[in-house]
Amino acid sequence: MRAPGAASGARAPGAGGGSGRAQGAGHGAGNGGGQSGGQGGGRVGPPRRPAASRPVRGPVRPSKPRMVRLGRPRPRLRLVGAALTIVMAVFVVRLLQVQAVDASAYAAKAAVNRWVTHEVTADRGTITDRTGADLATTVDAFDITADPYLFTPGQAKVGNAPQQAAELLAPIVGGDATKIAQQLAAPKSRYQVIAKQQTPQVWNQIKDLKAAFAAKAARNQGADVLAGIFSEPHSKRVYPAGDLAAGVLGFVNGDGKGAGGLESMLDKQLSGTNGKIRYAQSNGRQVPTAGTQEQPAVPGDDVELTLDRDIQWAAQSAITAQVEKSRADRGYVTVMDNRTGEILAMADAPGYDPNDLAHADPAALGNAAVQDAYEPGSVSKLMSMAAILDTGTATPLTRVVVPGTLPRADRIFHDDVPHGTWDLTLNGVLAKSSNIGTILASQQLGKTQPQANQVLYSYLRKFGIGSKTGLGFPGETPGILAKPQDWNASQQFTIPFGQGLSLSALQATSVYATIANGGVRVQPSLIRGITGPDGRFVPAPAPKKTRVVSAKTATTLSQMLESVVGSEQGTGVYARIDGYRVAGKTGTANRVDPDTGRYKGYTSSFMGFAPADNPRLTISCVIQNPTKGSYFGGEICGPVFKKVMEFGLKSLGVAPSGKPAPNLPVTFDPADPVSAGGQKAPR
Repeated sequence: MRAPGAASGARAPGAGGGSGRAQGAGHGAGNGGGQSGGQGGGRVGPPRRPAASRPVRGPVRPSKPRMVRLGRPRPRLRLVGAALTIVMAVFVVRLLQVQAVDASAYAAKAAVNRWVTHEVTADRGTITDRTGADLATTVDAFDITADPYLFTPGQAKVGNAPQQAAELLAPIVGGDATKIAQQLAAPKSRYQVIAKQQTPQVWNQIKDLKAAFAAKAARNQGADVLAGIFSEPHSKRVYPAGDLAAGVLGFVNGDGKGAGGLESMLDKQLSGTNGKIRYAQSNGRQVPTAGTQEQPAVPGDDVELTLDRDIQWAAQSAITAQVEKSRADRGYVTVMDNRTGEILAMADAPGYDPNDLAHADPAALGNAAVQDAYEPGSVSKLMSMAAILDTGTATPLTRVVVPGTLPRADRIFHDDVPHGTWDLTLNGVLAKSSNIGTILASQQLGKTQPQANQVLYSYLRKFGIGSKTGLGFPGETPGILAKPQDWNASQQFTIPFGQGLSLSALQATSVYATIANGGVRVQPSLIRGITGPDGRFVPAPAPKKTRVVSAKTATTLSQMLESVVGSEQGTGVYARIDGYRVAGKTGTANRVDPDTGRYKGYTSSFMGFAPADNPRLTISCVIQNPTKGSYFGGEICGPVFKKVMEFGLKSLGVAPSGKPAPNLPVTFDPADPVSAGGQKAPR
């Protein structure tokens, strides 16, 4: 028996729908719908038509996918390949240019941009006196700079930052606050130099102020008005003793190069050799991992001078006081050790302070004792007397009758004071500094005047007149000495007593040192030795020595020079020193005005040595154009000589003289018979 609805030949609606969907509508719908319909008893939804009423169809065939026809790919591939080839070719060509063709040029540019080279300045050598006291040395210094941009209101956070900073800086650097404020407010500027070559103490003081203002600004207690102040380190040449020996030392210019005196003369040795340092940088900073290439600087040599600082001070003090007292144009003192030729002092007045060149008188920047050529006057008579004695023409006791006037050539000659006839020995001619007596005695050097001129000229040359001393000092004058055939009518009579020729004070000092040294001229020197960077001291070469006159002549001349100082009739009584025998000579010469070339005023001088019985020091004093008080050399230079010689002898511990002077006669009695060696010179 069958259940209702399950008769043969008939299908339930659910079963029929499910089976038909499974066979004709594909697997997904058939399986889901048919299976569900078969098992679940029908499909939920609107009723479907019975199968008998639908048209009978055959099996449904699946539709074929629609084919898309693509273009040919080869042209496109060729185009892309060509484009890539062109791009690669450009890269290859550029690569070849950079790495092969222009490799060195680009490498150089890269090195310039990446590698930085700085010069390392060598330390300039120190100049000391003979005891090691510094006369010129180098210290650290700083240029105080500013960036005005950091003082603008937007950066400083205050409207009057330049004025505030200027008021703080001016007292420290010794500048003008108004000028500094203008620099700090300079428009469109990023760099201003506020003060040059300031000491480390000045920069430390500024740094302390900067730190204090920065700390206040960090606590919002005020503006940091010094944030734009910086420093640049430099070296500075300083002269610890100020104007002491400035004429000898000289000075350096703004580039640190010697520009005067020994600083110029020894610039190569003092400067040393600058070094270099090379390092990589990026954005203005050193790249620490790239390493550095350094060529160390070689410091300059240290130079030890022959000068004695204490004796230099005594000489400078004495000549400065006398030049001021006499209201003279200039004066100079030279102190020499006659045994060695070493210059112990060389002082000028007026002088200058090489630490403050801005306020120095340009006329005072040289070394007048070496560079000024002047007519020496009577101090030159020593050379005439040396020629007369050394040739055997006369002796100190030779009688010379000296009239009040003497006509020669186109002139009438006088002595410095009017007088009648003097009965003088040759020693007396020198002691009283008689021009007329010197002319008469010098005429006897030859049978004729031209022969006498030639003999005198040869001795002047042997004493070094007309040639540089060999010191090597910048601007040194050789003096002026014409050849005898060129002497005019007046010169052949004026040159014997020191007019018509010119020399320097150093040359004149060397003449007297030659007599003090027994007739042997020792080349003057200022350099005692040099210490190199290795610390080894190398003494200066031994000075050149030249025999000028015999030892006997030198001894006789020394005794005659003692009469100038020791005799009451001598002109050098102001140079006497208690306990010491002094030999010296005064000089008062007509002075050639350097501006007009004519005679105007006087050159006053005194030169000599002590102790005369065992000479140690030779000193010269020269004063140009004294205009107040006396102008005689013995009266204004004699006291200067005495002060410096006393100080020098005591400073060196030189013992006083052991025996009295010989006191050679100055005059003779015409009634007395002529003694041996006292022959009378013709008029």
